[in-house]
Amino acid sequence: MTQQSGPDDRHGEANSILGTSGVSRDRLDSADSERASRAWWDADAADYHRTHGEFLGVDSTGGEFVWCPEGLHEGDVHLLGDVAGRDVLEVGCGSAPCARWLAGQGARAVGLDLSMGMLARGRDAMAKGGPRVPLVQAGAESLPFADASFDIVCSAFGAVPFVADSALVMREVARVLRPGGLWVFAVNHPIRWIFPDDPGPTGLTATMPYFDRTPYVEVDENGTPTYVEHHRTIGDRVRELVAAGLEVRDIVEPDWPEWLDREWGQWSPLRGQIFPGTAIFVSRKPD
Repeated sequence: MTQQSGPDDRHGEANSILGTSGVSRDRLDSADSERASRAWWDADAADYHRTHGEFLGVDSTGGEFVWCPEGLHEGDVHLLGDVAGRDVLEVGCGSAPCARWLAGQGARAVGLDLSMGMLARGRDAMAKGGPRVPLVQAGAESLPFADASFDIVCSAFGAVPFVADSALVMREVARVLRPGGLWVFAVNHPIRWIFPDDPGPTGLTATMPYFDRTPYVEVDENGTPTYVEHHRTIGDRVRELVAAGLEVRDIVEPDWPEWLDREWGQWSPLRGQIFPGTAIFVSRKPD
């Protein structure tokens, strides 16, 4: 989201429910970040799915695995390799269209998310038919799974940008991965931090220091955080992965496709033709 310009009309229902009234730049610990994120995604679940559900394939029978607003589909890029017969965890699964799509490809998939509102939307989608996957409500900084439980862990804009201690997330993922396992996650491209969250010309002017890691926080009239997003540089992400004992295999920066004329928040054809909006980190746990 990286709004940086104040509460957004695109999330009017959540802002109304939570009483969002302003923006703060303040450091939040894990507990405060988790509390804000749980409340935000519960409150925003309906608006989010009205806006993005069709693009993400939430209500399609088999789900879909769309990595990012650029429309990159796992069925085309195969960043996770052959998932058939593999134990796969999706972190920050939302309503779990990715996990359901993975199950349809033969994976033993599990979806994990902090928000019960998002998970409930996934449960409703599964009730209509198609692959079913277990859904777990938990935060990414403390994964409720035993060591070496999964062959693959993935996340498409889930959890990582919203936690205070993303280095801990990397260590937790490394812990639950089996040797040789993959950890692939998509986040806002860190370069986006320097620009306002605007899909038009205003969003082309740099206004924030790239190296300022102070979180973006929205607050209610009492100063209680209602939304938080944490920034890390490309180098930060690589160092977090390496410190967790993982090997960085690739960083994918999807081009804006010619066929896509859809705006998604700050993502737009205008901005997408000039600088990347998404970074996908591909890593592996050594054998």
